[in-house]
Amino acid sequence: MPEPRLRDFKRIVFFTGAGMSAESGVPTYRGAGGIWKEYDYRRYACQDAFNRDPEAVWEFHNYRRGLVAACSPNRGHHIVARAGQGSARVTVVTQNIDGLHALAGSREILELHGNLWRVRCDTCNIKQQDAHVVREELQCDRCGGWWRPDIVWFGDYLHEPILDAAQAAILGCDLFVSIGTSAVVYPAAYLPEYARKAGAVRVEINPDETPASDLYDVHLRGPATEMLARLAGDDPELLA
Repeated sequence: MPEPRLRDFKRIVFFTGAGMSAESGVPTYRGAGGIWKEYDYRRYACQDAFNRDPEAVWEFHNYRRGLVAACSPNRGHHIVARAGQGSARVTVVTQNIDGLHALAGSREILELHGNLWRVRCDTCNIKQQDAHVVREELQCDRCGGWWRPDIVWFGDYLHEPILDAAQAAILGCDLFVSIGTSAVVYPAAYLPEYARKAGAVRVEINPDETPASDLYDVHLRGPATEMLARLAGDDPELLA
């Protein structure tokens, strides 16, 4: 199959993972230099750890916030955002928690694993959205309970309405572009199957082959920004 062009499709889903933000300097998780090579998730990224020592968990997550706050959307983020500003309906389904798609201007974003810049109080059942800063107020001023990062930790379930919305968007798309995903974290790793069932054109952008590569029609082996620019072709609105 020849390489598709974004301008030829009307319902596009971009499915993004850590490789999407790697060129912005956001640390990956499982690859070379990934954050879980250095830190044990059992101490910093699961509910048991938070119940045991919320201050230590917050120290780690504020460290992550500091790393991500120093990063900006890259050219790939901007191409994705501009694709949604034309006649096509574009949905971003992301495993990333960094918020860079929103900073780039994407509007329809489904965050499967939550958002690093949002917190919730499970006692009061409320949420707060933060600026991209280290969080200083760690306890809820209503009940005194600990604010919890509103992200999906190891052992957590995905938020069912978000997962359902992602599946619906993929089943309705005519182009599915996977960018920088490892294809090993379920249930998100199963989402490309819905694109296959929908009969969508399926493009995998990843430097390496993945366990899901057989599901794709087109494989672009290279950096996310460069490969997205290839999909944009010579469209000046996408490459501005």
